[in-house]
Amino acid sequence: MLALLVPGGKGQLGHDLLAAAPADGLVHAPSSAELDVTDGGAVADAVASIAATARDGGLRPVVVNAAAYTAVDRAEEDEDRAFAVNAVGPGLLAAACREHNVPLLHVSTDYVFPGDGSRPYEPADETGPRSAYGRTKLAGEQRVLAEWERSWVVRTAWVYGASGHNFVKTIIRLAGEREELSVVDDQRGSPTWSLDLAAGLVELAGRAVRTGPRARVLHATGGGETTWWGFARAIFEELGADPERVRPSATSDFPRPAPRPAYSVLSGHAWAAAGLTPLRPWRDALHAAFATGAVP
Repeated sequence: MLALLVPGGKGQLGHDLLAAAPADGLVHAPSSAELDVTDGGAVADAVASIAATARDGGLRPVVVNAAAYTAVDRAEEDEDRAFAVNAVGPGLLAAACREHNVPLLHVSTDYVFPGDGSRPYEPADETGPRSAYGRTKLAGEQRVLAEWERSWVVRTAWVYGASGHNFVKTIIRLAGEREELSVVDDQRGSPTWSLDLAAGLVELAGRAVRTGPRARVLHATGGGETTWWGFARAIFEELGADPERVRPSATSDFPRPAPRPAYSVLSGHAWAAAGLTPLRPWRDALHAAFATGAVP
């Protein structure tokens, strides 16, 4: 039975971790306002509290860090703040977890890679972030892994869900506002339903309270791959709308402050090799998300 502390718990992933967690355990999921991961004292107190609560209730504590500075474009002008949240904060969490012997799962991103690959990235592949967001997330990974041996980094990508802002919600809104949409078709990745990711993290947490996987960096995304254009067309299909209304375009048609990876597909081989359940194919997950009302 698990006792989970989920910093960033009111965000997209935190929302679904509450739903995915076993009913016989407990989840404390403070928002970033309630638990500022850059505040060392607050972090130490929160980890000490979940450790004590778990001990008193016969539970096994695990911290799942879902707190992150995810404003990719704004990070180009605000890298110091992004670094504080994405690198300093995870390091503080890892130190507090080490102090209380609590496993830590840290959620990271495809942006740590350069995005110029032609095959799915393996966890051991050379990193090379090309944005402030990616640099700060990579620094967070490095701090977590160096600070505490019972920590695991889980990289994911293209996440959507019921809570927060995401691509699926944006396309649903635009489908009701515009007759035709232009969506980039030269960026490739794997859409990931946050509920599937949350279930995978809970499974990993159950392993982490024992010996945990030997591999400390893992990838967890929806199975298969597509482009943003293909993803948008699939959303239109789920809405019962004509996917021909979605037209392909190039990244160069939509210049942004932060460069986007052209190729963001992450290999799930290490995840499966660790004995963890692969996340379902992205198209099946999208259908399930609509069918269950998980996306509006």
